[in-house]
Amino acid sequence: MPVAQQAPNLLDLEYFEASDAGRTRDHNEDYSGHTAPAPEAEGRTHGWLFALADGVGGEERGEVASQTAIETLLAGFRAAPASEAHAPLLGRLIQTANTKIYELGRAASPGGSRMATTIVAATLRYDRMTVAHVGDSRCYLIRDGIASQITRDHTVVADQQRLGLLTPQEAATAETRHILSRSLGSDLFVNIDTDERQLQPGDTVLLCTDGLHGPVNESELAGTLARYPQLETAAARLIALANEKDGGDNVSVQLIRVRAVERTGMYRGRPYTLR
Repeated sequence: MPVAQQAPNLLDLEYFEASDAGRTRDHNEDYSGHTAPAPEAEGRTHGWLFALADGVGGEERGEVASQTAIETLLAGFRAAPASEAHAPLLGRLIQTANTKIYELGRAASPGGSRMATTIVAATLRYDRMTVAHVGDSRCYLIRDGIASQITRDHTVVADQQRLGLLTPQEAATAETRHILSRSLGSDLFVNIDTDERQLQPGDTVLLCTDGLHGPVNESELAGTLARYPQLETAAARLIALANEKDGGDNVSVQLIRVRAVERTGMYRGRPYTLR
């Protein structure tokens, strides 16, 4: 299990990521990756990035779209200026990935080949997490045995539920519940949602595709992590549970456990350490 080796007063993480094709798919269109600070100082200037993407089923070359999205994000994050604010940085990098996927799709054939993917990304620095996403891949924050969904699905059904056109019960069984209202590569520009949360020691961040959160509910996510403290074991059990309950889709998960944080405040837009 990868473990971040940081000084006691710095953000200290352990993490694990895994993916499975599922029980019925013959290939995996999910793609995930992360980048960790190499020298210790980069923990403060850049931080950590975790991201995963789900190539849209039914579209051509979904696996190319998801890999392009993640590799573009990781490369851009590594090359970003030191101490750049994470919310605008993620927005810029995801828009760059969107443009690249859109142009790849149009160049794939004379008539243009549609390529699309979801994406969810989380950066961690000091005692804060910034999350950005497009589509229905999700981020959860698990604290004190409770899993809270940070992202909101960009699907036609979820949009209708937020407008009060569908009840939660109707949304859960709607045949169109997997149809995305937003994805990377569908249009030249994309609207990206971002959020920021403060982290505490003991928190676990979970990123996943709909192959996991579709069949496995929030209480099962939190309960699995409580029963299996080793992240590698927990990830394997979550994937097995998704396959047992459904298995009709690719399943990907990233688990990030926060072991310690560096408490900070902000003064004139710049962070300072709280002691």
